[in-house]
Parts: sequence; C-alpha cells; structure tokens
Amino acid sequence: MFASQAHQLWIIEALGLKLAGSAPHTDSPVAAQGVSSLSSPTLGQRLYAALRESIQDGALAPGSQLPASRRLAAALGIGRNTVLGAVERLVAEGFLQAQPGSGVFVAEWQSPPPLPPCREVEAPPPLSARGTRILDFDRTLSGRHSAFAPGVPALDRFPRERWQRLLRRHQQRAPTAWFDYQSQGGVSALRDALCDYLRLSRSVRCHPGQILITQGAQQGFELVARLLADVGDTLWMEEPGYGGAQSCFVSAGLALEPVPVDAEGMNVAALPAQTPAPRLIYVTPSHQYPCGVTLPLARRMALLALARRHRAWIIEDDYDSEFRYASAPIASLQGLIEASPVIYVGTFSKVLYPGMRLGYLVLPEALVEPFRRANARLHREGQYLVQAALADFIHEGHFARHVAQMRECYRQRQAALREALAPAVARGLVLSAGQAGMHLVARLDTLAEERALVEQAAAADILLSPLSHYYLRPPVEAGLVLGYAGATPAEIARAGGWLAQRWLALRGEA
Repeated sequence: MFASQAHQLWIIEALGLKLAGSAPHTDSPVAAQGVSSLSSPTLGQRLYAALRESIQDGALAPGSQLPASRRLAAALGIGRNTVLGAVERLVAEGFLQAQPGSGVFVAEWQSPPPLPPCREVEAPPPLSARGTRILDFDRTLSGRHSAFAPGVPALDRFPRERWQRLLRRHQQRAPTAWFDYQSQGGVSALRDALCDYLRLSRSVRCHPGQILITQGAQQGFELVARLLADVGDTLWMEEPGYGGAQSCFVSAGLALEPVPVDAEGMNVAALPAQTPAPRLIYVTPSHQYPCGVTLPLARRMALLALARRHRAWIIEDDYDSEFRYASAPIASLQGLIEASPVIYVGTFSKVLYPGMRLGYLVLPEALVEPFRRANARLHREGQYLVQAALADFIHEGHFARHVAQMRECYRQRQAALREALAPAVARGLVLSAGQAGMHLVARLDTLAEERALVEQAAAADILLSPLSHYYLRPPVEAGLVLGYAGATPAEIARAGGWLAQRWLALRGEA
C-alpha cells in the first residue's frame, strides 16, 4: 500500500525523535571528531537502528512505504548516502523490500509469538551428559592466582623485557608465509631447539620431525584421544589425577578407569582382575600430579610391557619435571626402550607462563604424519611469531638460565611455606616430601575437615584446592593441594600462617 502524506510525515517525525534520543554526548572527543566507536555510533548506524526498531516493535507495519530517500534525508538533516546505506542494509536483512518504480516498503515478517501472561520463561535445553560431566572438572581449576593456586609459575620473575625484545625481533622480520594457514607441525627452529633440550635433559629418543607443536598440553591430550581411541574405549587414569586431562578425555567420550596411586605412583597391580583392557594409559611418572611421587624403574618397565601386551598407547605428561631439588630431572619413560609405545607431552605453561599457550607432543614415527594433518584440520596452527621467539629464547641460553633461577626460587618458596605451616606440622599435619614441583599436599583426616578449611579460606580470600576433587570416584582421600610457586614470600607467610592456625583451631589446639 502507498503511504499517505500524513503517514510519511509521521514516519519522519518518529525517526527524528529516535535519532535525537540516540545522539552521542557532544562532549565526547570521539563524537566531536565524527568517528564511530562502540559507544558513539555513526549517523547511519543510528538511522538503521531507529528504522529497525520501528519495524520490529510494529510502529511501521508490513506494507508501509518509506518516504523517498531525498525527502527523508532533507527532513532529518542528514546526507542522502547515509539514508541509502541504512535502507540497503535493512533490505539485505529482509526487513525492507525495494520495489523498482514504486519505492521501499516494510517487508512481511513475523516476530516470535509473545509468551502468555505470567508464564515463566522456559529454561534452555540442557547440556549433554558429557558436557555436564566436563563441567564437574572445573572444581580443580584455579580462578585466581595467589596462594595457594596449584600449577601457577612465578609470573613476577619472568624476564618480560628480554622476551618482548625477542618478540619484536620476529615481528619486524616475520615472513609473509607465517600469516597464512600452517600445517608443518610448528616452526622448525623451535622443534630443533626442543629436540636438543629433550634429548639432553630428559633422555627422550627423538628427532625434530617427531615433535608437533600444539597450543598447550590440553590440545595435545585432545588430539591423542580423538586419533587413537573411539568413543567408549577405556583409558586408565591415575587416581587421584590431573583434572585438565580428565576433562579432555571425558570430552572425547572415553571411559576413564581410575588406577590407584600409592607411595610409588600408579599401581596397576591394584586393579581388579576384571578391569577392562586399556586403549590409552595416562601417567605423570616423573612427578605424579597431585601426590608428587615418582614412578620407580620397575613399575615403568612393567607399564611399558603392559602397554605392548594390550597394544595400548601411554600418554606421558611431563608437566613440571624441570623443578627437581635434590637431583637432576628424572629421565623420561619414553626414552627407556626403542620404539616405545609412549606419546610424550610437554608444556611451557609451568616453566614459562600459561598465557603463552604452547605445548608439544613427541610422537612415534608412525603417528607423525596423521597427527600433523589432523592438528592442521581440527585446530589450525598458529603463534609462529611466538614460536620463533621461543626458539631464540632457548638457543640463546635464556631458557636454561630461567629454569635454574626458578628452581632456586621455588625451593625458597617451598621452604617459606613449610616454615609458615611449622606450628601445624609440629602438631601432626602431614605434608608431602616436596622433592620436586610447584606444590605440596597436606593430608587431612576427614572430608569434613577439608570442607571446613576450604570454606573458611574462601572467606579469608585464600584459595585452597581440596584433594578430594582430584578423584574420579569414591573412596576419596581428604587433603589440600597447596601451590606455592606463583605466590610471593609475603603471600605465602600470610596464607600459610592462617592455614596453620585454622587447622590447629579445628582440632581444638589453637
């Protein structure tokens, strides 16, 4: 239908009021310069919003004709191109229809029917069972970084200026190809540097071509689970174990079978005879997470033999073995035998900083090509500038120096934590040996005691991670996983002193 003169005047007046109501503050420097921003939309954006709102709220009924663009622009005091731009956008979105020779009309469209009066809004469809279970694992995720967040390095001690110089160096001379999609498995210089480092410090058997750079260890776990196991396959998992790995394997649809951890690490001999055979076995042999024990040679060899017998793959997570205080880092499980059925997983999140989002897999020869192709397809490769800077960081000796400095720093911070907890330890609080790593475990007698300490700590702005949350199923043990690496000595003294006093108070010994 064609609009009457009065109706077109009404449209112009209504749009004028809407534009005036949406005008940016005149004292805004952005508005004064006529530059669009999120808080200061352009005239065209404001006109578009005013027209669309009038259509959606029914003020402009389907079939209504808009005034001609020249007339609308003159009446509103704006450029005709501004009007045409807003109208063309609404035509493209289907709110308006242009009829050559006739004009522009409001299109026939239907908004969702309104809810009946007083009816409660229905909840959105629920998550899948797998999605719900994945969220269960966020109980072990640190929401803030202070005492006692586990797995957080000393961010205050990272050589930021040196790192920024290396990044700038590669930003200035990066080849154009690095800005394209990549599929070669990572920057070759970084894989060369990693290969030398791993062979020397971890006795890993590899050449650079076996290394696949990932965006963190979590992505590595996901690739392993998706490429080497099907939904419903069994994965043996340390109990208690790392929540990040648990969530990755659950998201891949695997059936997780907990394997008890004792004073010597994963104890497969303790599994019932009817336990399903594994397709994958996840283990942290050099420094079990979270208990902190080391898998001895006899159990390592038995685990390798078991994997070969079941044609299973072992996922060796070597997350923080750089930080060993009484001896050199423990040699890898992967390097014990030729052609071992082990996929070695490493990360720079603990040794450098989590925001780097770089990890790596050392793959058996037969898996290199399929993993490289799958990673390029599923995740794409990225951060080649960061990878190149990291290669220089390693080649120039900064990495080795930083590791040595952090090893001493963490030794001192662990000592500060032990000193702060000394009054409780003297009355029976049991702490793990702490021969390596970035955290200690405090053992507690009951889950009620664990729960009370966690709740009281939250009220005092102290983060405590319950050991019971690292278990997949009952029975669980009570305790606290106390990260000390990312906290300053002052924070450790305050939080440790508080914990010692609260533990004593709960026992009536304060």
